[in-house]
Amino acid sequence: MLTDQDIYLFREGTHGRLFDKFGSRLSADGSGAHFAVWAPNAAEVSVVGDWNGWQAGANKLAPRFDESGIWEGTVTAVQRGQAYKYRITSHIGGYSVEKADPFSVLCELPPATASRVWTLDYTWKDAAWMSSRAARNGLSAPMSTYELHVGSWRRKDGNFLNYRELAHALGDYLNELGFTHVELMPITEHPFYGSWGYQTTGYFAPTARYGTPQDLMYFVDHLHERGIGVILDWVPSHFPADQHGLSYFDGTHLYEHSDPRQGFHPEWNSSIFNFGRNEVRSFLVSSALFWFEKYHIDGLRVDAVASMLYLDYARKEGEWIPNRFGGRENLEAIDFLRILNQSVYRDYPGVAMIAEESTAWPMVSRPTDMGGLGFGLKWNMGWMHDTLAYFKQDPIHRKYHHGELTFSLIYAFNENFVLPLSHDEVVYGKGSLIGKMPGDDWQMFANLRAMYGYMWAHPGKKLLFMGGEFAQRREWTHEGELEWWVSELPEHAGVKRLIGDLNRVYVRETALHQIDFSPEGFEWVDGGNGEMSIIAFLRKSSGAGAPLLVVCNFTPVPRANYLVGVPARGIWREIINTDAQVYGGSGWGNLGGVESAPVGSHGRVESVNLNLPPLSTLVLRWEPRG
Repeated sequence: MLTDQDIYLFREGTHGRLFDKFGSRLSADGSGAHFAVWAPNAAEVSVVGDWNGWQAGANKLAPRFDESGIWEGTVTAVQRGQAYKYRITSHIGGYSVEKADPFSVLCELPPATASRVWTLDYTWKDAAWMSSRAARNGLSAPMSTYELHVGSWRRKDGNFLNYRELAHALGDYLNELGFTHVELMPITEHPFYGSWGYQTTGYFAPTARYGTPQDLMYFVDHLHERGIGVILDWVPSHFPADQHGLSYFDGTHLYEHSDPRQGFHPEWNSSIFNFGRNEVRSFLVSSALFWFEKYHIDGLRVDAVASMLYLDYARKEGEWIPNRFGGRENLEAIDFLRILNQSVYRDYPGVAMIAEESTAWPMVSRPTDMGGLGFGLKWNMGWMHDTLAYFKQDPIHRKYHHGELTFSLIYAFNENFVLPLSHDEVVYGKGSLIGKMPGDDWQMFANLRAMYGYMWAHPGKKLLFMGGEFAQRREWTHEGELEWWVSELPEHAGVKRLIGDLNRVYVRETALHQIDFSPEGFEWVDGGNGEMSIIAFLRKSSGAGAPLLVVCNFTPVPRANYLVGVPARGIWREIINTDAQVYGGSGWGNLGGVESAPVGSHGRVESVNLNLPPLSTLVLRWEPRG
């Protein structure tokens, strides 16, 4: 099963298809299964499972004679679905432990921890999607992503939906609201449900809580049929110390650093991968490529990149080891991330690699040959923080915080940004998005609608965590399901209707997505009116598409006869007004549009005279005079 070339690439740290070689692989003739596991410091390895009564030594594996540290062998009488582990006895002190297979493609239903022998046969029906997804995932394409936690979106009689049930319910819902992609919080197998999947033990196994691998394949296939891309959260930064997992795998710190100053994460109480070990790199790169190859995934959102880049992340003085130059940069992790992104984009050029990176590390989403990390997109955590901080302010004080609103446009084109309003902002006592808004009930909803309008008009791709689309009032919890009952109340239904309209306008209007990552797609009309808390800007496309004028009034004071300079004479049609009655607003506006006049304003010879509703965002589309 493993060739000399496999061993060479594995030890070099560049093998990206270890999933074809390691783990359990059933024989085509039904005579048993072949097993292969990396345990270089083991004195003995055997496979224990359902077929041999879990007897240690009943089915021993043999070490290869090439110093690779790989043990392998064929075991008869093994059948699909049976549970197993590796019984490993170490050279070091006779330490003995039963470990789940690091390359298992299916595990037992937690809290059980064994691996299961399985196959990944499935007949895909998404050829049309696969041939078009490069354009759908491109930097000039609209990308509006719905972030979802599978176990707490909807439930059926208090139980989880399985992947197949979720496919149909979610496909209908996302089509109704116009989202282009869904991003699943980690569904790689994890022992503790309350970790939301961010403490991974199965890097090649979808969690059995929601079904089999084929059920997940059906989920992806069905969403592709509905025109929806699927992105997975993926966690290559750290892993839990559960005994059955990767930690202390063969009686040594095999996957993690042995020194706790490098190998232990104090913030998450978990183990940190040893990115300098070539075999570990091959393992992680193979995990990433596996999801693209076997599950037709459209993108990976790589979690906690900042924790990988900095040796002193979440550490005090003296709790970390500098790099060979005396700096705090994790040079081995940087090399790994570059190899990872090069490998993904080489083999699957139509997908998206997205970094959740919370610092000002330069060139995260720039090619590796330019000195970048090679990601396609980066979450704009600064925009999320500043925007929410601004909107939390009472409108009477916002004039003193105008810079928090406009600061993002200073660096908006330094990276290929995604604007996230993610799960991070609605947990751990932070409350809900609607709960962050000031004022009485009417003002809270108006503020939220105005913020959404501003977000969808701002350069960058979009991401919204589930529940935010209908202004769920309570903080998100992974136990139970969303507050679906409130989505039918008038003010909540209005927010949901707005999100659907914003998504449809966003997809339809090339000016809102075609030049997201270049200054050519954005132009300030007025970014300095902090006294009134009003901003105005243009969004533009590269071709003949009409420019859009965006005007935001972030106070509850309606502004009549407000003059805004425009670049062209004609009719400016109101295509979004977050204060419209159908969204729960007052219905004040511009009767569908206004005609420009040759009156100078904001350095332009033409202008439009607008009614600016209270706490609102307007989007107007230019049309030439007939």
